[in-house]
Amino acid sequence: MAQPLPPGPPFGGIVVRVSDEIRDRIRRTQRSTAAAGIDALLVSPGADLRYLTGYDAKPLERLTCLVLPADGDPVLIVPLLERSAAKAAAVEDLGLSIATWQETEDPYALTASHLRGMTSVAVDNHMWAEKVLQLRAALPDAEQVLAGPVLRELRMRKTPAEVHALRDAGAAIDRVHMRMGEWLRVGRTEREVGADIAGAIIDEGHVQVDFVIVGSGPHGASPHHEVSDRVIQAGETVVVDIGGTIAAGYCSDSTRNYVVGHHPPDDYAEYFAVLRAAQEAQCTYARPGVTAESVDAVGREMIAAAGFGAAFIHRTGHGIGMETHEDPYIVEGNDLVLEEGMAFSIEPGIYLEGRHGARIEDIVVCTADGAERLNDTPRDLVTLG
Repeated sequence: MAQPLPPGPPFGGIVVRVSDEIRDRIRRTQRSTAAAGIDALLVSPGADLRYLTGYDAKPLERLTCLVLPADGDPVLIVPLLERSAAKAAAVEDLGLSIATWQETEDPYALTASHLRGMTSVAVDNHMWAEKVLQLRAALPDAEQVLAGPVLRELRMRKTPAEVHALRDAGAAIDRVHMRMGEWLRVGRTEREVGADIAGAIIDEGHVQVDFVIVGSGPHGASPHHEVSDRVIQAGETVVVDIGGTIAAGYCSDSTRNYVVGHHPPDDYAEYFAVLRAAQEAQCTYARPGVTAESVDAVGREMIAAAGFGAAFIHRTGHGIGMETHEDPYIVEGNDLVLEEGMAFSIEPGIYLEGRHGARIEDIVVCTADGAERLNDTPRDLVTLG
């Protein structure tokens, strides 16, 4: 079901009117759209729409589309049967009008009618291809570009209210990690443990489970392994990477490493110590004024110098907000200079295929002169049972 942002204080743990926050987003987006030489943005259901309206619309085959002109009043195109959901999300309180269409009407023609005379429109990056093509046919004289370059610049610079929401999400996922001893035991399957974790993600303050990774033994060497029917054995290390979405629409994401039964394999301690030091160095180094790629390099060089460079097979991190993965990406080749309010993961990993692996992940947000970690559970290997 569509879940609107909560109507009024508190938002992300501080007193702020949600409608004022979103109105400001709309104004800033319109200014950025005009500065980019674009006449209007067209935004379909997804994180961009929720960011701009507070409306968590269902992604359906029927067209829902925000028409946000650079100059003028925005309008939300919705199927008639979704009108009540849009009104419940209080979009009209933001100054948005709602235009509805019935089953036998053409929603793309309706959308085009609000874009007369416009020569450049931008569609959101996640709009379904069939909708992009239908809009192209309905607007043959308008150049179509991506809205991402406009929206990502706004979304990756978090306001204080957004930072507080991310802080709440981080605390909620920390509470789940602190309970891992309740479920992670020898003789249980990854799937059984994962089901318990998923329940706790909701119980501890999320409204949605986004992912649960329980990588035991050799499965820990697969960064995006989820769960399986593999039975966890004594002395095996387990990578637990979990995240969800809180009611305010912001995401959590944290990875910790556990060993069950008794001591881990002898070779594990060597590279885990390297990983622990690299992640600590990256978190200490991250701050406004340094580049995204330089944060990646700090940890990657340490891991490579210890002989495990080939086993660090992914970027250091990703931005986080209303999506688990968004800009900025902490990776070689990204020369973006970090700024206050940018939030992202720092999660180096070492993976020895067929044996075991480890990843340590915190969400950090750039402050005026450093970076605040939004996760605070133990980062050392935790022994359970």
